[in-house]
Amino acid sequence: MLIKEKLNQAKNILKEFNIDCWITFVRESQINGDPILPFLVSADVTWHSAFIVTKNGETHAIVGRYDKATVKDTGAYDNVVAFVEGIKKPLIDYLQKIDPSQIALNYSVGSEICDGITHGMFLTMKDFLSDINMDNRIISAEKIISALRERKTDYEINSIRDAIRHTEEIFDLVSGFIRPGKSENEIAQFMKAEVNKRNLELAWEPSVCPAVFTGPDTAEAHYAPGQKKVKQGHILNMDFGVKVNGYCSDMQRTFYILKDGETRMPQDVKKGFDTIVQSIEMAKRAIKPGVTGEMIDKISRDIIINNGFEEFPHALGHQVGRFSHDGTALLGPTWEKYGNKPLRPLETGQVFTIEPRLPVKNRGIATIEELVLVTDNGAEYLSHPQKKIILI
Repeated sequence: MLIKEKLNQAKNILKEFNIDCWITFVRESQINGDPILPFLVSADVTWHSAFIVTKNGETHAIVGRYDKATVKDTGAYDNVVAFVEGIKKPLIDYLQKIDPSQIALNYSVGSEICDGITHGMFLTMKDFLSDINMDNRIISAEKIISALRERKTDYEINSIRDAIRHTEEIFDLVSGFIRPGKSENEIAQFMKAEVNKRNLELAWEPSVCPAVFTGPDTAEAHYAPGQKKVKQGHILNMDFGVKVNGYCSDMQRTFYILKDGETRMPQDVKKGFDTIVQSIEMAKRAIKPGVTGEMIDKISRDIIINNGFEEFPHALGHQVGRFSHDGTALLGPTWEKYGNKPLRPLETGQVFTIEPRLPVKNRGIATIEELVLVTDNGAEYLSHPQKKIILI
């Protein structure tokens, strides 16, 4: 279902951008898989393999003999050609037949999600094309792949919604497990056990999913839970996600551990938490097709700074899809490490996180991460936004 949906989408994208031919060229994909491959075939391929989509709406696959049945079973290709000795002749024959003006290959300077062809495979393809004087027709497939990954179909959105539902349910369950004296690792293991009960996958590597941070002086992000104990008067935050049908959730929640006699969070924690909630809500309200990620990031970042907190050292939000970090467009500042990603106009169908953070002195890190869908009229929450701190 997914492969047919995405290949039909790809045909329209090639027409939209007026690109004659797009080729995904791989080998031993279990080792050197292209990030786009799950949209094109249902299993790994072994020998040199070419998956071709044309502006005229034709889908053509050239694969090793033992991969032919798997590719054909997708029902997504008009022609599936098998070879034994080598791919060069059937590939060249097909390209000479269609004579494309542009041949888009999966390389990109600015987007890792579009940079799937290895250098060796690029050189191999260039050699093939030079034999038929087509090597000067090579262009980057970044525009095609970005659009294909970012414009989510109903199937993809529903899978992400389901992943979010499980994530929110597990956050609710772990809220009853957290208490002073529990370690970060114990909390993480509780959540992983619940993931296993549901026969789900974690959204990223298990060593840091979930990431659990309690109190001040932590690694803040992308670090494995340790033996640090939950203490009263501290903030606890965690970053967590699961996969459903190959699609991810990615969410963060913040908790406050009450001291004896406390019934509510103290004023410093309240100010930090409320600032995060406001910055997320105002950013969400500003999202709409055509605006740039830089503009959205600035709205949230300015709220953090204007409330007296230091600015967060990362982008406000990234896209989510088959990976917890997916797509090209980014809600972020125009820092060197982000290249042109923050300058790309937002499009309907993109799914973004919104995740500002700030430190509360001697307490810990206040952060929330929500998921939103860009629609024709703005943005809608896919997650149920955390508006109140979770008191333990």
